[in-house]
Amino acid sequence: MLMPSRTKYRKVRKGKVHGGSATSLNELAYGRYGLVSKQTERISSRQIEAARQAMTRYVKRGGQIWIRIFPHTPVSQKPLGAKMGSGKGNPEFFVAKVKPGTIMFEMDGVPEETAREAMRLAGHKLPVRTLFMVKEEL
Repeated sequence: MLMPSRTKYRKVRKGKVHGGSATSLNELAYGRYGLVSKQTERISSRQIEAARQAMTRYVKRGGQIWIRIFPHTPVSQKPLGAKMGSGKGNPEFFVAKVKPGTIMFEMDGVPEETAREAMRLAGHKLPVRTLFMVKEEL
């Protein structure tokens, strides 16, 4: 699973995913096809890995896949049955904060219909509504 090798602070506050649509990660940089988020959400490293596996299996390890999002933010949870108070829980998993318009995955080296179906399968593993994107060639 994806996780940062080290962080400046072990625990962070929940916060919000501020702003409207994405201003960075909103253009295809590597591949011809992309999977774009249509909602604001926190996506866990497990969900990113499940989507990656679904795409890789469908294209039978052909072509290339790029993951454009990374889970930097730790999410803490209290132990089950713990009473109120007694401080903040320990970090349990990491999430990536995603805005509408963020390109989460890119793909190249496969036909468009194969890429479309692989991205559709990956989109089902994610907690956001997604859109398939094709790069316009000049």
